[in-house]
Amino acid sequence: MAEDREILKEIWEGKLPVCFNLSMDELYTMDQPEPYYILAPRQTYFPLITDKVQRHFIKHIEPGIQEQSTEIWLEYEGKPLKWHYPIGVLFDMFNTDTLLPWNITVHFQNFPEEEILHCPSKSAVESHFMSTVKEADALKHKSQVINNLQKKDHRQLWTGLQNDRFDLFWGINKKLMEGSNDDTFKYVPYRIHRQDKVYLQKLVKPMKDTGQHMTLHDLLIQLDIASHDEEAKQRVLVQGITPPMETTLLWLSEHFSYPDNFLHICLVDK
Repeated sequence: MAEDREILKEIWEGKLPVCFNLSMDELYTMDQPEPYYILAPRQTYFPLITDKVQRHFIKHIEPGIQEQSTEIWLEYEGKPLKWHYPIGVLFDMFNTDTLLPWNITVHFQNFPEEEILHCPSKSAVESHFMSTVKEADALKHKSQVINNLQKKDHRQLWTGLQNDRFDLFWGINKKLMEGSNDDTFKYVPYRIHRQDKVYLQKLVKPMKDTGQHMTLHDLLIQLDIASHDEEAKQRVLVQGITPPMETTLLWLSEHFSYPDNFLHICLVDK
């Protein structure tokens, strides 16, 4: 990997101002709670940063619900937010061109069982995160790198993400981002996200049969989701940025992947 520390650091430090409000349907007290604001890292997951949000609002819901409540769920404009997606991916998927902060509704009741997964604890987030990292390395290195990491390396990777510590995280992640013997990945771990659709993911090599690098445009053409008409209607977002379509997939994977080692590409209506 041709590591560019400045780009990696800039991506890591991306944050979103988020305003949390309790669902009015669940307000029990006479006094309405103040909104709760967080400057949320794009790279992390909501359950890792919402403990204080839960404590802020729980005293304003029905006492019986307070005693039973072990988790909250979040909603934006009537749509439940998938906690196992990085925050930046969720924001880009909804293409929220409205003024910041991002306004999110907090719920303690009526969990949408058929739309999102339960998140009973932070360990569930860790399990999901590590599982995704392992999947990405299976695509890039046939799992050779992740299998050679020790337990303490896994712990350092997770702690770096959980505590928003760039150097701690990248001390291990750089091993996962290095090429194999031929200095490239076997396949590029990516996911194409479109609102209200299951993400798209197929095997794609970083190099074409001609020996040329696969570009972002090549990927979208190969997946039959790019044409002149489609490009006029859709906007491509990666880490909140619209990269040039001729950018190579390998470079994007090395520099713009989320901590789970996947390149999350969001297609949104213009």
